[in-house]
Amino acid sequence: MTPPDAHGAAIAPEAVARMLEELIPAVSPAERRLYGSILATIERLVAERTEVVDLKIVDAALAEMGEAFRVFRPFRHERKVTIFGSARTLPNHPAYTQARDLAASMAVSGWMAVTGAGPGIMAAGMEGAGREQSIGVNIRLPFEQGANAFIAQDPKLVEMRYFFTRKLMLIKESDGFVALPGGFGTLDESFELLTLLQTGKAEPSPLVLLDTPRDTYWEGWDQFLDLHVAPKGLISDDDRALFMITDDIAAATAELLGFYRNYQSARWVGDLLVVRMLVAPDKAELASLNRRFGDMVEGRIRTTKPLSPERSGRDHLDQPRLALRFDRIHYGRLRRFIDALNECTGLASDEAVQGA
Repeated sequence: MTPPDAHGAAIAPEAVARMLEELIPAVSPAERRLYGSILATIERLVAERTEVVDLKIVDAALAEMGEAFRVFRPFRHERKVTIFGSARTLPNHPAYTQARDLAASMAVSGWMAVTGAGPGIMAAGMEGAGREQSIGVNIRLPFEQGANAFIAQDPKLVEMRYFFTRKLMLIKESDGFVALPGGFGTLDESFELLTLLQTGKAEPSPLVLLDTPRDTYWEGWDQFLDLHVAPKGLISDDDRALFMITDDIAAATAELLGFYRNYQSARWVGDLLVVRMLVAPDKAELASLNRRFGDMVEGRIRTTKPLSPERSGRDHLDQPRLALRFDRIHYGRLRRFIDALNECTGLASDEAVQGA
């Protein structure tokens, strides 16, 4: 379909191609294809005479994501933990202390803290991590006074109008997540994250549901699962591997850091899921992995060298990897598979040599 221009005249595809050439003359083929797809979407919006109110949403969302990408870009290779929790939590509340201490513990290990940049638990996370190791993704609300003092006026702060773009950035850029007790907003963020992990729409990541000592906020939620969700078959036993409930900072820190003890990342190459790690399993461990997790793959889990798309993008070429035809359904099982990778004896041996 050839879209009309601002005066109603048709825009020929050749004109769009020229626009593409003028705007982005020197990019990779993949980038050119994606930029072309974005322009094609704009073509469709013009052709369908999209209403102004809808165009405003598209315009604002695209601008917000572009600004957020710019803020996060220098820190893409830094490990980050996103901390969710109530804006109403006061500094003298035990949950505030938990969030602050957890962020401080992760900062000692070199992780950055990402929060919604508001008051309460969000401020606690940034206080614990410190300004230099904090990134804020604030939402503009009429009843809140903007970013907290620990991130206000910092170049690592981005402000957003829409909750959906904000949640995208809070989840997309982080390697681990912690949720403390909170209201509708915290539950919304936590449940959406669990849904994304359960369906593979988010990268495999650790999620800690952090209670305070002698409080049972998340334990009560877990009892709800036991009484009303699991018995109806609405979640599986393996789905429980997607989160951990604790009130102990040391245990929470160990869960977040331990997820990357051996496992490093994963990507799809065609119909193969390629899993990168620090130390490959030995033959006996690989055989055990195939016995334990053969139900979630077609064929066998095997070692592989970097595949062609990985080589062309120079994607972690120094790391050993496994290739598996994962069924794209059982992501709780995939999490248990990652836990098993983190138990490789070869890794334990390497650590013992390094510590000697």
